[in-house]
Amino acid sequence: MTDMLTAFDAEMRGHEPDDLPVGAICEKDGPIWRVSALPGGGFIGYHRDLGGLDGADLDAFIARQRDFFAARGERFEWKTYAHDLPADLPDRLLAAGFEAEDPETVVVGRVGPLAVECDPPAGVTLREVTSPADLARIVTMEEAVWGVDRGDLVEGLLGEIAANPAGLTIVVAEADGVVVSAAWIRFGARSFASLWGGATLTEWRRKGIYRALVAYRARLALGRGYEYLQVDASEDSRPILERLGLTAVTRTTPYIWRP
Repeated sequence: MTDMLTAFDAEMRGHEPDDLPVGAICEKDGPIWRVSALPGGGFIGYHRDLGGLDGADLDAFIARQRDFFAARGERFEWKTYAHDLPADLPDRLLAAGFEAEDPETVVVGRVGPLAVECDPPAGVTLREVTSPADLARIVTMEEAVWGVDRGDLVEGLLGEIAANPAGLTIVVAEADGVVVSAAWIRFGARSFASLWGGATLTEWRRKGIYRALVAYRARLALGRGYEYLQVDASEDSRPILERLGLTAVTRTTPYIWRP
């Protein structure tokens, strides 16, 4: 686990983000990368110790990022990790007006054992998609699952595809012409690929669709020579992923600031 966490920190954090959509703004500010002008809001990326910032200096730095996005009228996300320093960063974000979302577990697994043949259940087919119409069908499914507006997902995914068509693969699971689940994989420039999505309509859960989508994307990663798959897993998906062989390496909590 320690080796995988070390590799995750070294390769997936603290670097300028890959293949941002056209129009996104990425700026270096001290120990962080600040990304703005994204359809769903901006985010902060950094390595695990914020360059040693703490105390009043850290409070001022957090306020500077908040004020930057406030001037733009833009929400943004600051993800913290359980093994990061300083340990009181979450408390300081809350004091600065951020709101914590549900914690997630970072799970990592080697690609080879995950890249197995795994068919979806009878009546369900998997298909790679890129068209706005198919992405809109994914949004319809996700809004039914989560009960929240997911309209910005279409613009965000289309922007990624336009910036680097090879950097993202989106897969839908369909039954009788209806999208019942969808997931995607992002291919970075290093040895990690990351899995996203996986929401499934209630009546189609516990049938092996999620597992089939993981295996499908793992085979794509294997074909490109990736060594690891990484997921920020919800409490619903974490047990499935651990049964498939991924290992929990740390916990992460998104902190959101809204204008």
